[in-house]
Amino acid sequence: MSERQGDANVTADSLAATPPSAMDRFIDNIEFVAAVFIGIVAADVFITVVLRWFNTSIPDSYNFGQFLLGILIFWGIAATSYRGTHITVDLLWANVSPKWQRVIDVFATLVLLFVVSVQTYTLFDKTLTTYYANLETLELRLPVWPFFAVAWLGDISAVMLIAVRTYRLIFQPASIVRLTEPAKAVE
Repeated sequence: MSERQGDANVTADSLAATPPSAMDRFIDNIEFVAAVFIGIVAADVFITVVLRWFNTSIPDSYNFGQFLLGILIFWGIAATSYRGTHITVDLLWANVSPKWQRVIDVFATLVLLFVVSVQTYTLFDKTLTTYYANLETLELRLPVWPFFAVAWLGDISAVMLIAVRTYRLIFQPASIVRLTEPAKAVE
Protein backbone atom coordinates (compact mmCIF):
# COMPACT_ATOMS: atom_id res chain seq x y z
CA MET A 1 0.00 0.00 0.00
CA SER A 2 1.43 3.36 -0.96
CA GLU A 3 1.86 6.18 1.53
CA ARG A 4 -0.86 8.18 -0.25
CA GLN A 5 -3.41 5.39 0.01
CA GLY A 6 -2.66 4.74 3.65
CA ASP A 7 -2.93 8.35 4.76
CA ALA A 8 -6.52 9.28 5.60
CA ASN A 9 -5.60 12.96 5.95
CA VAL A 10 -4.64 13.63 2.34
CA THR A 11 -4.85 17.31 1.50
CA ALA A 12 -6.10 18.91 -1.69
CA ASP A 13 -2.56 20.18 -2.30
CA SER A 14 -1.09 16.67 -2.30
CA LEU A 15 -3.80 15.40 -4.67
CA ALA A 16 -3.17 18.32 -7.01
CA ALA A 17 0.42 17.09 -7.46
CA THR A 18 -0.75 13.83 -9.09
CA PRO A 19 -1.96 13.93 -12.69
CA PRO A 20 -5.73 13.58 -13.03
CA SER A 21 -7.03 10.15 -13.98
CA ALA A 22 -9.50 9.53 -16.78
CA MET A 23 -12.25 9.35 -14.14
CA ASP A 24 -11.21 12.72 -12.69
CA ARG A 25 -11.31 14.26 -16.17
CA PHE A 26 -14.77 12.73 -16.69
CA ILE A 27 -15.92 14.24 -13.39
CA ASP A 28 -14.48 17.62 -14.36
CA ASN A 29 -16.32 17.48 -17.70
CA ILE A 30 -19.64 16.81 -16.00
CA GLU A 31 -19.01 19.75 -13.68
CA PHE A 32 -18.18 21.88 -16.72
CA VAL A 33 -21.49 20.95 -18.38
CA ALA A 34 -23.33 21.94 -15.18
CA ALA A 35 -21.47 25.28 -15.19
CA VAL A 36 -22.43 25.85 -18.85
CA PHE A 37 -26.09 25.36 -17.96
CA ILE A 38 -25.75 27.89 -15.13
CA GLY A 39 -24.44 30.36 -17.71
CA ILE A 40 -27.26 29.59 -20.14
CA VAL A 41 -29.94 30.07 -17.45
CA ALA A 42 -28.31 33.34 -16.34
CA ALA A 43 -28.15 34.59 -19.95
CA ASP A 44 -31.79 33.60 -20.55
CA VAL A 45 -32.96 35.50 -17.47
CA PHE A 46 -30.81 38.54 -18.30
CA ILE A 47 -31.94 38.73 -21.94
CA THR A 48 -35.59 38.24 -20.98
CA VAL A 49 -35.42 41.08 -18.44
CA VAL A 50 -33.63 43.42 -20.86
CA LEU A 51 -36.16 42.73 -23.61
CA ARG A 52 -38.99 43.73 -21.25
CA TRP A 53 -37.70 47.30 -21.41
CA PHE A 54 -38.42 47.23 -25.15
CA ASN A 55 -41.86 45.61 -24.75
CA THR A 56 -40.77 42.48 -26.55
CA SER A 57 -39.82 38.95 -25.61
CA ILE A 58 -38.25 35.79 -26.89
CA PRO A 59 -40.96 33.37 -28.05
CA ASP A 60 -41.45 30.62 -25.45
CA SER A 61 -38.93 32.28 -23.13
CA TYR A 62 -40.95 31.27 -20.08
CA ASN A 63 -40.98 27.61 -21.19
CA PHE A 64 -37.27 27.72 -22.06
CA GLY A 65 -36.55 29.19 -18.64
CA GLN A 66 -38.46 26.40 -16.92
CA PHE A 67 -36.86 23.65 -18.97
CA LEU A 68 -33.37 25.08 -18.63
CA LEU A 69 -33.81 25.43 -14.87
CA GLY A 70 -34.86 21.78 -14.68
CA ILE A 71 -31.81 20.76 -16.71
CA LEU A 72 -29.61 22.88 -14.46
CA ILE A 73 -31.01 21.23 -11.33
CA PHE A 74 -30.30 17.70 -12.53
CA TRP A 75 -26.79 18.52 -13.80
CA GLY A 76 -26.19 20.42 -10.55
CA ILE A 77 -27.13 17.30 -8.59
CA ALA A 78 -24.44 15.47 -10.54
CA ALA A 79 -21.81 18.10 -9.78
CA THR A 80 -22.56 18.52 -6.08
CA SER A 81 -23.18 14.85 -5.26
CA TYR A 82 -19.69 13.72 -6.17
CA ARG A 83 -17.88 16.55 -4.40
CA GLY A 84 -20.08 16.32 -1.32
CA THR A 85 -20.79 20.05 -1.48
CA HIS A 86 -24.54 19.72 -1.13
CA ILE A 87 -26.29 20.81 2.06
CA THR A 88 -25.39 18.51 4.93
CA VAL A 89 -26.01 18.32 8.65
CA ASP A 90 -22.77 17.19 10.27
CA LEU A 91 -23.85 17.33 13.91
CA LEU A 92 -23.47 13.59 14.46
CA TRP A 93 -20.64 13.17 11.93
CA ALA A 94 -18.46 15.83 13.56
CA ASN A 95 -18.68 14.15 16.97
CA VAL A 96 -17.60 10.62 16.07
CA SER A 97 -14.26 9.00 15.30
CA PRO A 98 -12.85 9.02 11.73
CA LYS A 99 -13.82 5.35 11.37
CA TRP A 100 -17.47 6.13 12.09
CA GLN A 101 -17.31 9.25 9.92
CA ARG A 102 -16.37 7.02 7.02
CA VAL A 103 -19.20 4.60 7.86
CA ILE A 104 -21.67 7.50 7.93
CA ASP A 105 -20.28 8.84 4.64
CA VAL A 106 -20.64 5.44 2.93
CA PHE A 107 -24.16 4.91 4.29
CA ALA A 108 -25.29 8.42 3.30
CA THR A 109 -23.81 8.03 -0.18
CA LEU A 110 -25.53 4.66 -0.65
CA VAL A 111 -28.88 6.20 0.35
CA LEU A 112 -28.24 9.08 -2.07
CA LEU A 113 -27.34 6.59 -4.82
CA PHE A 114 -30.61 4.72 -4.27
CA VAL A 115 -32.74 7.89 -4.25
CA VAL A 116 -31.12 9.38 -7.35
CA SER A 117 -31.33 6.01 -9.16
CA VAL A 118 -35.08 5.88 -8.54
CA GLN A 119 -35.35 9.52 -9.60
CA THR A 120 -33.45 8.71 -12.81
CA TYR A 121 -35.85 5.89 -13.60
CA THR A 122 -38.90 8.11 -13.06
CA LEU A 123 -37.38 10.94 -15.14
CA PHE A 124 -36.74 8.44 -17.96
CA ASP A 125 -40.39 7.40 -17.74
CA LYS A 126 -41.43 11.07 -17.84
CA THR A 127 -39.20 11.65 -20.88
CA LEU A 128 -40.79 8.73 -22.74
CA THR A 129 -44.30 9.83 -21.75
CA THR A 130 -43.56 13.35 -22.99
CA TYR A 131 -42.14 11.97 -26.24
CA TYR A 132 -45.15 9.74 -26.95
CA ALA A 133 -47.59 12.52 -26.00
CA ASN A 134 -46.00 14.80 -28.64
CA LEU A 135 -45.96 17.74 -26.22
CA GLU A 136 -44.79 21.00 -27.76
CA THR A 137 -44.06 24.52 -26.59
CA LEU A 138 -46.89 26.99 -26.98
CA GLU A 139 -45.51 29.52 -29.45
CA LEU A 140 -42.72 27.86 -31.44
CA ARG A 141 -44.23 24.37 -31.34
CA LEU A 142 -40.88 22.82 -30.42
CA PRO A 143 -40.97 19.32 -28.94
CA VAL A 144 -40.56 19.27 -25.17
CA TRP A 145 -39.02 15.82 -24.78
CA PRO A 146 -35.43 16.85 -25.73
CA PHE A 147 -35.34 19.14 -22.67
CA PHE A 148 -36.42 16.23 -20.50
CA ALA A 149 -33.82 13.99 -22.18
CA VAL A 150 -30.99 16.44 -21.43
CA ALA A 151 -32.16 16.63 -17.80
CA TRP A 152 -32.27 12.83 -17.71
CA LEU A 153 -28.67 12.68 -18.98
CA GLY A 154 -27.74 14.93 -16.05
CA ASP A 155 -29.46 12.50 -13.73
CA ILE A 156 -27.59 9.57 -15.29
CA SER A 157 -24.38 11.53 -14.72
CA ALA A 158 -25.37 12.00 -11.09
CA VAL A 159 -25.91 8.26 -10.63
CA MET A 160 -22.54 7.51 -12.22
CA LEU A 161 -20.71 10.07 -10.09
CA ILE A 162 -22.41 8.94 -6.89
CA ALA A 163 -21.42 5.35 -7.75
CA VAL A 164 -17.82 6.50 -8.26
CA ARG A 165 -17.94 8.39 -4.97
CA THR A 166 -19.29 5.29 -3.21
CA TYR A 167 -16.55 3.12 -4.70
CA ARG A 168 -13.87 5.61 -3.71
CA LEU A 169 -15.26 6.01 -0.19
CA ILE A 170 -15.12 2.25 0.31
CA PHE A 171 -11.94 1.28 -1.55
CA GLN A 172 -9.95 4.52 -1.99
CA PRO A 173 -10.88 6.80 0.91
CA ALA A 174 -7.71 8.86 0.48
CA SER A 175 -8.96 10.02 -2.94
CA ILE A 176 -11.99 11.75 -1.37
CA VAL A 177 -11.14 15.13 0.08
CA ARG A 178 -13.77 16.90 2.14
CA LEU A 179 -14.05 20.42 0.80
CA THR A 180 -15.09 21.69 4.21
CA GLU A 181 -11.61 21.10 5.63
CA PRO A 182 -9.61 24.27 6.18
CA ALA A 183 -7.02 24.95 3.51
CA LYS A 184 -3.35 24.87 4.45
CA ALA A 185 -1.57 28.19 4.51
CA VAL A 186 0.94 28.63 1.72
CA GLU A 187 4.41 29.16 3.12
